[in-house]
Amino acid sequence: MKTRDRIVYGSLELFNEHGVRDMTTNHLAAHLGISPGLLYYHFRNKEDIIRSIFDLYEEHLNAGFQPYQDNKLNVDLLIGYFDTMFETVWKFRFMYNNLTAILNRDPELSKRYQHTQREALDRSSNILHKLKADGVLAIDADRVTPLADTMRMIAGFWIHYKQTHSRNESVTKAFLYEGLLRVLMLFRAHSTPEYCAMFTRLEQHYQRYATPAPTSALL
Repeated sequence: MKTRDRIVYGSLELFNEHGVRDMTTNHLAAHLGISPGLLYYHFRNKEDIIRSIFDLYEEHLNAGFQPYQDNKLNVDLLIGYFDTMFETVWKFRFMYNNLTAILNRDPELSKRYQHTQREALDRSSNILHKLKADGVLAIDADRVTPLADTMRMIAGFWIHYKQTHSRNESVTKAFLYEGLLRVLMLFRAHSTPEYCAMFTRLEQHYQRYATPAPTSALL
């Protein structure tokens, strides 16, 4: 792997493990076993590294959320969408966990993020419109985009929501699967009778990976 790529992927690993705020470029260089000078040869500062990580984030979104077009709709296809949703949040969890601070420090990245999210919302809306046209979802056309946006908000801000309700809860895969199940609840609530059983199967599939919700969270 090229040195620049090692820095990007190594920084992503370290940010996910320890967060962004307390990680300096010296920490990153030590973690990678390179000199600070070599790191600065490739990147001006920590924000520059985060922008390159954001490139990976954009590629991940673009590859994973495309309408299924002529592919046959089945459980495996839907699992592919939901797995992509989970993998995006998990792989780039430091961004979701520190999003406001990261964007406030970097106006250029903030503009890119807003543009990327608009495109992601358009693609998600197109997928939901296709599901509606194929008789999977029962929803008025003018409510498709707000529903897609609501699902995006749950996925994007689930980490913040959980951490404000449990002071010491760390971000685990099971933690994120709970959020995915909340998105599935919305799908099931809008599904047609013919596809209700399919979404029930999806819930059962992902429930195996999620921790049980505490009783207090249901009050």
